[in-house]
Amino acid sequence: MEDQAEKLREIMRQKKTNLGRSGGLASLAGEKLQRSSGGENAALPKEERKTRIITVTSGKGGVGKTNLSVNMALAFARIGKKVVVMDGDLGLANVNVMLKVVPHYNLYHVIKKQKTIREILVETEYGISIISGASGFSQIVNMTEEERQNFISDLETLSFADIIIIDTSAGVSGNVLDFVAAADDAIIITTPEPTAIADAYSLIKIIAMEYETLNIGLKLVVNRVKGVAEAKNVADRITSIAGQYLYLKVDYLGFIYDDQNVLNAVRQQKPFMVTDPKCKASICIQHLVERMDKVKIVEPGGIGTVFKKLFNRS
Repeated sequence: MEDQAEKLREIMRQKKTNLGRSGGLASLAGEKLQRSSGGENAALPKEERKTRIITVTSGKGGVGKTNLSVNMALAFARIGKKVVVMDGDLGLANVNVMLKVVPHYNLYHVIKKQKTIREILVETEYGISIISGASGFSQIVNMTEEERQNFISDLETLSFADIIIIDTSAGVSGNVLDFVAAADDAIIITTPEPTAIADAYSLIKIIAMEYETLNIGLKLVVNRVKGVAEAKNVADRITSIAGQYLYLKVDYLGFIYDDQNVLNAVRQQKPFMVTDPKCKASICIQHLVERMDKVKIVEPGGIGTVFKKLFNRS
């Protein structure tokens, strides 16, 4: 250990000597700048931010999709991520309801050039931002090519975000499938109820039939479980059938306990990660986010790419 420490000290002494010869840190920085850019006054290349798009969906309503979206957003924010939650439900938008926020504008106003995307972005007290899209998405297919290009350019101003979570409507509408296919990660949430399991499998089956190749991370979360064994049993049934009969890989991301604190938080119109950050459901959300954060995406496209894919399908 002493030999290793002495070697480290010797390396540091050599670095200091080299810095002194080259005129200190400022000179060294200038030297690197000239080498990388080829010019004395050229700026360092700006690092491109990589925005991860996560779609949260379900085959059946009422299984906790919006709760998962909002509380995952908070968990990502707590590990230092800039997060935007976009409400992708056409008729029953409720992200703002869960956060007790009344947005005055939505994506419709952006499409009509009445507002920019940054102007409809609502900053919440919880360190995340939300975008209301209840009446906006239905207008997308009717846009002219010029309107689409302007809309995509405006959406790309959201590239400041590390994570954009899109909370879709439940079911198998074309809108839901488009968001699933365009995302970097798609999370399907279900519960142990037989109808919820059947609907989750139906959604996965339609995804497999609709897309011959799906270059996304398709993940499963089991909500409202009594214990680990119950969650694993549900996940094994869905993932094994999807692999065996649909040739589609679905990763089991994890589960969320059936927790009374979740219902209490909904009544208060607050995320349960805020009302009780140490409850069983909150701890489960933290584990889900930690697992996702460890898996890096290879080629994140950003929010502009998502909508380009949606327009191409339209």
